[in-house]
Amino acid sequence: MDADIIEKAKEIKRSFRLMMDGVTSQSMRDKGANYHVNWGASIPMLKAKAKEMGYNHDLAVELWKDNVRECKILALMTMPADEMSRQLAELWMEQINNTELAELASMYLFCKLPYAPDMAYKWMASENEMQQICGFHILARLFMNGQEPNERGINEYIDQAQAAIMGGSMNVRKAAMASMRRFADLALVYERLADTAMKRCGIDFF
Repeated sequence: MDADIIEKAKEIKRSFRLMMDGVTSQSMRDKGANYHVNWGASIPMLKAKAKEMGYNHDLAVELWKDNVRECKILALMTMPADEMSRQLAELWMEQINNTELAELASMYLFCKLPYAPDMAYKWMASENEMQQICGFHILARLFMNGQEPNERGINEYIDQAQAAIMGGSMNVRKAAMASMRRFADLALVYERLADTAMKRCGIDFF
């Protein structure tokens, strides 16, 4: 890695002390957020920092290496989506081990990747909880942006969402429900499909 990139990463890590919130950090630890270091920096603070930094593939890769909450989140916010390979996206996904990071990865990076739909359908059908959460959250963002699935995609999505909503993981159920609401917002036909799917799960959606 370039020496300048390593030095920039060190400077960024030093700046976290100014963002420190011990109460938030402790609260997150109590809720099971697994990071080696967690400064408790707020998302608005990190967004401001990311804007100041700009997009930089190599710097994002360097930041991601550290199991520091703020490094991981800034890496997600500053990785240029059009420069991220599938291999790297899969590697980062494997290293996501908590719900906060899964949701933020989906929101700030994964949903913007050129191959986002393919990845979302693959992860949605995974046995891995974090992958499932990311898959449904990516689709929720794509639906929000008006991207409509084809007929095969609709059937696959509804089948997986129903299985998730009736499954055992609360976090996956929440992600699937969030995506279903965005799916229903696409158009009246999707609203009817969502309503029917939810009734099969014993849920009055509307």
